[in-house]
Amino acid sequence: MLADSPPAIKRRRFAVADSMEVQIATEKLVAAKQTYGREIRVFETSTPTVSQTSNDASSSEEPDDLEFTTADYYRILSTKKEDKYLKTKKIRDAEAAASRSRMTKAVIRVRFPDNHTLEATFHPSETMQSLFDLLMKVVARSDLPFYIYTIPPKKVIKNMSQDFYSAGFAPGAIVYFSYDLPQGHDEVPFLKEDVMSLKGLHLISEPTPEPSQPAPEPVVGTAAAPALKPAGEKKMVKPKWLKM
Repeated sequence: MLADSPPAIKRRRFAVADSMEVQIATEKLVAAKQTYGREIRVFETSTPTVSQTSNDASSSEEPDDLEFTTADYYRILSTKKEDKYLKTKKIRDAEAAASRSRMTKAVIRVRFPDNHTLEATFHPSETMQSLFDLLMKVVARSDLPFYIYTIPPKKVIKNMSQDFYSAGFAPGAIVYFSYDLPQGHDEVPFLKEDVMSLKGLHLISEPTPEPSQPAPEPVVGTAAAPALKPAGEKKMVKPKWLKM
């Protein structure tokens, strides 16, 4: 029996390492879900989202990386539909109820001044208070006052009883986090260390192999036989001696 070649051994080691990393990532994400009560992810944005001076509550500076989200698309689409057709209140309420029933989750991304983003999944019927409660659990200094807001324009979220669907946050939205501190307190950490340990991790579902189907048998084409003329049918030829 021949021993495994070096390339085969290397491939096997890489496969084992990858499976171990997936298992560790899955265990961390599952543990975080049990601790914080919902699925959360942490990743880093490529460009700064909020200036460090945004801790000033009166600051009106806005991030430069404005994105057109899915929520914006649905909001514009619904506005166009209402402008195109004149509908009664009953019809509008029925359509809104049908649209709401089709949405099963609201993915909220909270961006922090240190260029990190926390992603959490909620139900569209949950309120802003649930997002605020989650931030109280994951931020490093929950004892400090903070606020969340949307842009543009900068609008601080104050109505904690509003649900995500009514706020236009379903199926997804981006909000921004800031400590409500005076200038000069820029070195305050944002997320807890155990939350930061989730950075870059995500659940990987193994693809299910598709059932193999037998290849279709080739169809052998048969050439059509030329049509045969009846034996008794002859072509009428005018004799040369016949003059018309």
